[in-house]
Amino acid sequence: MTNTPTQPPEHYFPRPPADDEISLVDIALILVRRWKMMAVIFLVVVLAALAFALSKTDTYRYVSIYNVAERQPSGSSGVGVLEAPKSVVSKIENYYFDAIAADILEAKGLTRFSFETQAEAPDNVAFLTISSEADEDSAALVKEYHQTLLDTVKQDQDQLLAKRKNTLEQQLQSAEESLEAAKQSTSESAAELVATYTANIVDIEQDLAYLAEGHVQRVAAQSRVPVGTSKALIMALAIVLGGMLAVMAAFIAEFAGTVRKASQQRG
Repeated sequence: MTNTPTQPPEHYFPRPPADDEISLVDIALILVRRWKMMAVIFLVVVLAALAFALSKTDTYRYVSIYNVAERQPSGSSGVGVLEAPKSVVSKIENYYFDAIAADILEAKGLTRFSFETQAEAPDNVAFLTISSEADEDSAALVKEYHQTLLDTVKQDQDQLLAKRKNTLEQQLQSAEESLEAAKQSTSESAAELVATYTANIVDIEQDLAYLAEGHVQRVAAQSRVPVGTSKALIMALAIVLGGMLAVMAAFIAEFAGTVRKASQQRG
C-alpha cells in the first residue's frame, strides 16, 4: 500500500522565515543604536515649541453686558422687554459693527482690528453680551470699541423708550378725558363707560410704571485667566510629538540602512 502525499489546504500560506520576525529585543537594539538621532529630533521639536510658547502673547476675553430697556411683561412671560435682545444683536452685527469700526479705524489710522468681536443674546433674558478676544496691548482699543457700541445701542434704545412713553402718555390723556366725559354723561351706559375708562387708565399707568431705561452693566471686563491654548499645553504636546517623531525616525533610518546594505550585497 502506497502512501499518498498530503496536499496543503487550498488557502494555506507558508509561515515566513524566522529571520523576518522582529522581537522586543530587536526593537530595543534599534532604539539604542539610534539614540543620538532620536535625542536630536526630540530636542529640536521641544526647543521649537518652547520658542513658540515664549513668543506667544497671552490672549484674554473682554466681555461687555447691556441690559435692554424693559416694559411690562405680557402674558405669563417673566421678562418684558421693549425690544428683544436678539433683535438688538441683529442690529449690532448687521450695522453697528462695521459702521463704528470704520470710524475708530479711521481716527486711529489703522486698517483693521487685531481682534474679533461678537454679540450674543441668551434666551429668556433681558440682556445681551459683546465679547472680544485680544492681548493686553489691545485692551484700550477693545474698551473704546465696546463703549462706542454700547453708547450707540443705548441711544437707539432711549429713542424707542421715549416714543413708547410718549404714546402711553397720549393714551392716558385721552382715557382721562374720556373718563371725565363719561362721568358727566347722563346716558344709561355712562356707568359702564366709567368703569371701562378707569380700567384703561390703570393699565396705562402700570405700563408707564414698568418702563425702564436700558443700561450698561459691564464694559470690556477682562477674564482672569488667558483663553486659548496655554503654554503648558503646548509644551506637553511638543514632548509627546517629539517622542513619537523620534521613535518613527529611528525605525525609518534603520529600515533605510537595512535596504542599503541589502542593495550593496546584491550589487
